[in-house]
Amino acid sequence: MGAVSVRNLCLNFGEVEVLKNLNLDIEEGEFLVLLGSSGCGKSTLLNCIAGLLDITDGQIFIKGRNVTWEQPKDRGIGMVFQSYALYPQMTVEGNLAFGLKNARVPKDEIARRVARAAEILHIEPLLKRKPAQLSGGQRQRVAIGRALVRDVDVFLFDEPLSNLDAKLRAELRVEIKRLHQQLENTTMIYVTHDQIEAMTLADRIAIMRSGAIQQLADPATIYNKPVNKYVAGFIGSPSINFIDGQLEIGSDPVFRAGETKISLARYQFSGNGPKPGAVTFGIRPEHIFIEKAASDQPFQAEVDVEVIEPMGADTLVWSRFNGSELRFRVDGQHPVKKGDRVMVGFDPARASVFDAQTEMRL
Repeated sequence: MGAVSVRNLCLNFGEVEVLKNLNLDIEEGEFLVLLGSSGCGKSTLLNCIAGLLDITDGQIFIKGRNVTWEQPKDRGIGMVFQSYALYPQMTVEGNLAFGLKNARVPKDEIARRVARAAEILHIEPLLKRKPAQLSGGQRQRVAIGRALVRDVDVFLFDEPLSNLDAKLRAELRVEIKRLHQQLENTTMIYVTHDQIEAMTLADRIAIMRSGAIQQLADPATIYNKPVNKYVAGFIGSPSINFIDGQLEIGSDPVFRAGETKISLARYQFSGNGPKPGAVTFGIRPEHIFIEKAASDQPFQAEVDVEVIEPMGADTLVWSRFNGSELRFRVDGQHPVKKGDRVMVGFDPARASVFDAQTEMRL
């Protein structure tokens, strides 16, 4: 059993099933990210683990102890919310120490823990300030510090960076990763709808949809081998290209869309091998090459450039292929403009093929 274990967890709000028979094991010292769109149940699951919601059925274990019906304060967790929820009349030091004072922790121990948290989060110069004198990023550091002083084994983060601007999010993302590396054997569960946060922070990602976990794996596996079409489309920016067609089985399997045929001889099918039928072919923009680089790829085709989006380091190009949108990246210095006809190429072995009915990866 891991640091946190969820067994057959169900949560209903009236007749609505919000969480559906969830099972999840989080190892000691692991950084697990719950990722999904709004309403998928990720924050609800976190609140169940924290004890802020009473579950309908199932069990929750923390460090091997059944905490299903224990109060949040008795679960050995520290929680950081989307809102900072700092006491405006108290200094930073007062906010950090408040919970420890209520728990009647000795004064010298409070001072030690506050000093340690301030050092780790680089907020020592802010200890005498009040929240109104802090920036958004500084306030969130204090909110993290308030959880950190509790000296717990499991930290729960509920979209802690969503109120910050892009630059601050990037900076605090690095700080949270450093924090996890510094606090060895400390388990962190982090909720977000931001896939960049998930990919950069997580040891493993649990992608949720409609109260169920779609895929639980490390970031590389989820990116390169998504278990179904939903996961493939959710991960990646810009999102994966989908092309509908047919899978034909001959001496080698072939994907056919209109007059175009793409050999899947090098594609690794799961299970007992492919069966003919309607499928969706998915290829990520990052895996499509252009012009000279395209000539080295197993499959090539010509496409017309419809829209370009310069992004500095690279340019996102929009085109069409067999009636479907095809997006790909080129170097930001590459001369490409609307109306150009260019050669693109890719390796079908890097693609994903999904059954049209079940939407599962073949």
